[in-house]
Amino acid sequence: MAVCSNCGAELKPGKKFCTNCGTPVNAPASGSAGPTDAAGQLALADEYYNGKGKPQDFEKAVYWYTKAAEQGYAKAQTQLGFCYYFGRGVSQDKAKAVYWYTKAAEQGYAQAQGSLGDCYYDGRGVPRDYAKAVYWYTKAAEQGYAQAQGMLGVCYYDGEGVPREHSKAVYWYTKAAEQGYDAAQYNLGVCYYDGIGVPQDYAKAVYWYTKAAEQGHDYAQCSLGDCYAKGEGVPQDYAKAVYWYTKAAEQGHAQAQAKLKQLV
Repeated sequence: MAVCSNCGAELKPGKKFCTNCGTPVNAPASGSAGPTDAAGQLALADEYYNGKGKPQDFEKAVYWYTKAAEQGYAKAQTQLGFCYYFGRGVSQDKAKAVYWYTKAAEQGYAQAQGSLGDCYYDGRGVPRDYAKAVYWYTKAAEQGYAQAQGMLGVCYYDGEGVPREHSKAVYWYTKAAEQGYDAAQYNLGVCYYDGIGVPQDYAKAVYWYTKAAEQGHDYAQCSLGDCYAKGEGVPQDYAKAVYWYTKAAEQGHAQAQAKLKQLV
């Protein structure tokens, strides 16, 4: 009879985890091989998760993330949240992801705060609540977390969870764009192109579209193609327009595909 290395319960045939305590089959026995400190447990979990130093094994990663998370280690709690959110090494469970994100977010861990904001924004694992999304995005954004800064910009731009305020949207887009976040670079380009929250400036729009386009952002690639086709912010250059439309079209961007057919 096979038994769980952690709690001693009988393991049911075909199950990858102990149905009593959740420990993966073949996990090291309690008090045997493996670190007992949270930092060591996290490091071992990362090795299994990334396949660096150990063969990639999401189930073992979850085992060690859980050990560290239960000791209150915020980074491990966040990584465990990711595993539950995406169903890596465990059955996908976005409510459990929210649980672990919250544990880490309440300790001030910016990445968890941003991910928790995403859950409230999209209504995944919790009811959609834009005000709570803004609360957590703000916490993370104030710590310099680029993705949260970008999403906080979106909230101010659309008036979701906060009064619409385009100048604040531009402020947060800029913070994230300067860190290289492609979605914020594109959104900032849109603001400069349309003169929303800032004076209209095609050259600055092209600058930010280019930054995002070079990272593979398809909407930025299409918009940059438009600028070259129309000569807005750059000298008119149909060859460059075709180049950027093609880049976007290859990613399935329908508008770029249609515009490409008109030029080629």
